[in-house]
Amino acid sequence: MAKPQINFEILLLLLKASSKQQVVEICQDAFKYREKETVPNQVLLHVAEAMGVDVAEASKLFKALGIFLKHVLFHGCSTYESISSLFPDDFHKNLRDLLSKIIAEKYGTWKNFAANESVSVPKLTEFDWRVDLKMASSKIARMSEPTCILNLKIHNPGFPENHEDRFQTLNVELSKEKLDTMLNGLGRIRDQLSAVAKK
Repeated sequence: MAKPQINFEILLLLLKASSKQQVVEICQDAFKYREKETVPNQVLLHVAEAMGVDVAEASKLFKALGIFLKHVLFHGCSTYESISSLFPDDFHKNLRDLLSKIIAEKYGTWKNFAANESVSVPKLTEFDWRVDLKMASSKIARMSEPTCILNLKIHNPGFPENHEDRFQTLNVELSKEKLDTMLNGLGRIRDQLSAVAKK
């Protein structure tokens, strides 16, 4: 199997970690933010301060480790031996052994989380509505038209906890005709779900 194309030298910064637990926490964060363009600044600052490196180095460390973890998950490297074989032959032996053991122990949990995350879609958690009177846009018919305003609260499970976009509020305006069309479609969906549930 081809080795992941990453900067393995930057992983040597992990030798500055004060304990095995700190390496575990960094691996956990690298997995958590592996699909994000940037790691939250507070995470980078915490790691940089704890390890005595600058923020730019911490960022490169997370990027390299994130790519490595994605490679491990994609290729199904679930054992110590298969993970260890991905490192260059001249890589620091003790760090290679430590990372291989940590990743092998976390593999099952991370694989399940990644699988659930990949199929997760935004979920409707709450909704509210009101009816407003809206002035018609036609210059010929200056009259008020009833319109429905739907307020939808949506949960985005793809975002990490405490992320500002994890919960979003969306306001949708529907005319009576659009509302009738939507209700008709929802009715068909309800009937189909009921039919499937009875099988």
